[in-house]
Amino acid sequence: MSSNSNVIFSRPEAMHDTVTHYCPGCTHGIIHRLVAEALDELGVRDKAVGVAPVGCSVLIYNYINCDFMEAPHGRAPALATGFKRMRPDMTVFTYQGDGDLASIGMGEIVHAANRGEKFTTIFVNNAIYGMTGGQMAPTTMPQQITTTSPKGRDVSQVGYPIRMAEILSALVTPSYIERVAVHTPQHILKAKKAIYKAFKYQVEGRCYSMVEVLSTCPTNWGYTPQEATKWLADNMVPYYELKCFKDPEKTEGF
Repeated sequence: MSSNSNVIFSRPEAMHDTVTHYCPGCTHGIIHRLVAEALDELGVRDKAVGVAPVGCSVLIYNYINCDFMEAPHGRAPALATGFKRMRPDMTVFTYQGDGDLASIGMGEIVHAANRGEKFTTIFVNNAIYGMTGGQMAPTTMPQQITTTSPKGRDVSQVGYPIRMAEILSALVTPSYIERVAVHTPQHILKAKKAIYKAFKYQVEGRCYSMVEVLSTCPTNWGYTPQEATKWLADNMVPYYELKCFKDPEKTEGF
């Protein structure tokens, strides 16, 4: 780059300058960047607090330059609720995986959303338990092979994958619920808008917000990064509809 070139793309100020530990092709890093960009653009990084639970998502504190708390498995919403009520001036968010949020933490997230807690949840759905060895998760697709479903998920025995965005959007309490994906540049741009909007609603004191992000896990899926993005598009997107399910602009005054 010449000295007089204009920089049009750079690392967000809210991100640490460090090498990623995530597996090749993992899209956690993309989601981290979108969260960091939202904090920067809203000017709230210095007043932001993240809550990271157990799983691959816990290590977000190595990458985003704001304060963090670590929660027991599934309990990030409870910790976020307590801190946000104590310090409503702070921007509080949970960053949770599908094993954490949709399994052991389902009760926590449903009741936090139903109470209308004013924090933001970034929910990373990669259809598998990542850090702990690739076990079947509540979001694992039918017939998907995992370490605990070597013959594929049998829906006659364990039921169908759980759609968390649809579950939370069914609550009467006003909230912002949207599902996005990060497997193509076009989808990443849409995901950025949704994550920004979720944080903006919190800054405005409007409502609870959750953005569910369809993500890849090439290592545990047993695919190359390129194959993983195609598998997500072919298998997850048809089942996990990408759309805004609920917006406070349409539900306030209920």
